[in-house]
Amino acid sequence: MANIKSVRTKVWNWTGPTVPPQPNFCTNAGDVLWDRGDAMQSFRFHQWLTCEVEADSGEIGIGNAALAPPLVKEAIDRYYTPLIIGEDPFDYSYIWEKMYRKTLAWGRKGIGMTAISAVDIAIWDLMGKLVNKPVFKLLGGRTKEKIPVYYSKLYSRSIPDMQSEAEEAKKNNYQGYKTRFGFGPKDGMHGMRENIKRIEAIREVIGYDVDLMLEAYMGWNIDYSRRIIPKLEKFEPRWLEEPVIADDMHGYAELNRGPIPISGGEHEYSLFGFRQLLDMQAVSIIQYDTNRVGGITAAQKINALAEAYQLPVIPHAGQMHNYHMTMSNTNCPISEYFPVYDVEIGNELFYYIFEGDPDAIDGYLQLEESVSGLGISISDKHLGNFEIIE
Repeated sequence: MANIKSVRTKVWNWTGPTVPPQPNFCTNAGDVLWDRGDAMQSFRFHQWLTCEVEADSGEIGIGNAALAPPLVKEAIDRYYTPLIIGEDPFDYSYIWEKMYRKTLAWGRKGIGMTAISAVDIAIWDLMGKLVNKPVFKLLGGRTKEKIPVYYSKLYSRSIPDMQSEAEEAKKNNYQGYKTRFGFGPKDGMHGMRENIKRIEAIREVIGYDVDLMLEAYMGWNIDYSRRIIPKLEKFEPRWLEEPVIADDMHGYAELNRGPIPISGGEHEYSLFGFRQLLDMQAVSIIQYDTNRVGGITAAQKINALAEAYQLPVIPHAGQMHNYHMTMSNTNCPISEYFPVYDVEIGNELFYYIFEGDPDAIDGYLQLEESVSGLGISISDKHLGNFEIIE
């Protein structure tokens, strides 16, 4: 059996054209601060990390991470690579525990867990290539004919612009739509009314026969959430996503007792973090991201935990590592889908770095059983728009 021969990381800095910031684009955790610069700066990430794990037989597995790529690269190169060289990739559980426990003092959240995620995803991609099977087959196989997806964009802009975008998205028959709130506590009652006008305008376009998801991206507080949630109930939202900062689990628990299901987990890490969320009944929908939560190894454990609580898991963002989780788990009913678009937030970079990500057709996407591993490769089509640090 092949063993791990090398680990290579690269940071991809986007230097190509970007969509300029829009006022009141989306609330975020920095809104509470007096900020003289771009209030959305912390929300944008125009970097990505790739992690290639090579076996001594020549096959290469590809992992990735989008949070703080330069720091994640340093963590992988300096601390995690020496722990996995020479290991059998099919000892993935042992490798994961080794990475986790050997760096527990500093690596169990944030940068450390993101680094573990990138390595772990690469190992699963490598395993799939070694046995010539897609990753979802290694995870238990196909649980659905194809994956329903919801359109995830509709950032806050003028009402005509948002309605026009929704009308265009409707042509692809998405199974749901997610929009973002552009106004929060700092904007007072006027901002609250502006939020409500935009939700009403989106419902006018998409109707009430498909789900509408609402996201605040940690830009609210408990007081503001208590005041606005009763005004949102009539729009029948599928969920309200990350209304408060991720560490305020008690706040999530309080709001989750209200009329609108609360979703979260995009900024939570590891099985233990999700056990806390579930024990506190803090969320009704789990939204980990596989390339943050600890990789596929950790995500599969969280799926099993959520199944015991009978809660749905709908991973944050699209991307192949999340699609394979959704395909192979019955309690993952739908996937988030970002359409191919000019670089704006940074989620779009996945399409510029990798090839193989499936397009959504008539509201669904498909994973092919004839494609081994995750089914992606690193593209050379847009190299001119990146500064690459090796």
